[in-house]
Amino acid sequence: IGYQMTPEQPLYYSANCFGTADAICFRDGLLRIHDLKTGSTTAHMEQLMVYAALFCLEYNMNPGKIDIELRIYQSDQIFVANPAPELIQAIMDKIVYFDDCISKLQEGA
Repeated sequence: IGYQMTPEQPLYYSANCFGTADAICFRDGLLRIHDLKTGSTTAHMEQLMVYAALFCLEYNMNPGKIDIELRIYQSDQIFVANPAPELIQAIMDKIVYFDDCISKLQEGA
């Protein structure tokens, strides 16, 4: 609430790759993505890194030119990550590549 984040924000690259962030904001060059996990299974940052990649693709952002903070809230704990831009870029590249592969397969079907 203090970060004035948008709840339940859809992130869309294509019909093959999209998601919904629990809470997100981009302000003053800082992308924040927060996720609440209520289950007992240990949460992983990979999902939030994919959301960061989707945000960068959707809004044509270079992950090397912004700061990224990811947070998972689970079992009264807060897990924070600041992924390297190269990691987010690698995920973006995979999304673009595999989306193209899927689209080509769908065209041939």
